[in-house]
Amino acid sequence: MRIVLNGEARELAAPVTVLALLGQLGLDERKVAVERNLEIVPKSAYGQTDLGEDDRLEIVHFIGGGEADDGFTVAGRRFTSRLLVGTGKYKDFEETARAIEASGAEIVTVAVRRVNLSDPSQPMLVDYVAPKKYTYLPNTAGCFTADDAVRTLRLAREAGGWNLVKLEVLGDQKTLYPNMSETLLAAEALIKDGFEVMVYCADDPIAAKRLEDMGCVAIMPLGSLIGSGLGILNPVTIRLIKESVSVPVLVDAGVGAASDAAVAMELGCDGVLLNTAIAHAKDPIRMARAMKLAVEAGRLSYLAGRMPRKSYADPSSPLAGLI
Repeated sequence: MRIVLNGEARELAAPVTVLALLGQLGLDERKVAVERNLEIVPKSAYGQTDLGEDDRLEIVHFIGGGEADDGFTVAGRRFTSRLLVGTGKYKDFEETARAIEASGAEIVTVAVRRVNLSDPSQPMLVDYVAPKKYTYLPNTAGCFTADDAVRTLRLAREAGGWNLVKLEVLGDQKTLYPNMSETLLAAEALIKDGFEVMVYCADDPIAAKRLEDMGCVAIMPLGSLIGSGLGILNPVTIRLIKESVSVPVLVDAGVGAASDAAVAMELGCDGVLLNTAIAHAKDPIRMARAMKLAVEAGRLSYLAGRMPRKSYADPSSPLAGLI
């Protein structure tokens, strides 16, 4: 079934009510207003109002005065923070939770691992990082084949019901560089299986466009090797990817310092995903705050538009009236 939502065409798998649609979008019905075919839908009627073919909906909410909301949308979900963070490599779950809170991130990546059957009472990530507060993004870290990646994410969906996932299929242990042929195979299988795939990939504009054409909801080119902290090695290709696709582009891997995150955002990227740069910092909580500010500053810099580069000096003070 096709509807038009906030000016954009959207396909729904089956007839749904307004209330069910708000739930799918992750929106609190108490905080929004809904207009259907130019008529306001009372909040009391959300659960009884069925959507029909070609219905036109507007969903609005209040924002503060001044600059408009500068969040980003992926797979129909709106996020205000453009920083995504991983949950691994911290000394304990308490530090993990504190760092995520300081980062302001709304999306956190989680790996899928076997339960510790020898001690099932051991604490789990969900005890410290609540799935109701953060959007869990299951990933396929450690997978080296398409089959393993698909199997892992099917288990993740069974465990938590998540359709929005991050796909990564690695090529080797030394570089953790993406195996693009296996990535394409896995993406095709997952999309066919109803997953919304955010995909880690090489900084290759042609491959990025192919992944978008297949149906991936976000492209995540590496800045440099995972966990290396080398920063953005190929800014030109990252920028080309951003110009080549219409889905969100997020730099994934290689960020080591706040300046790296700012560079990624100044290139026009929609967001940054990082883990080691925070978890392995001498002060992870302070670094998490730094990354939050860097992403915000880089985004503002991109929106403001940098001055043109010149090959000669241009004095700031006027020469007229010089003594």
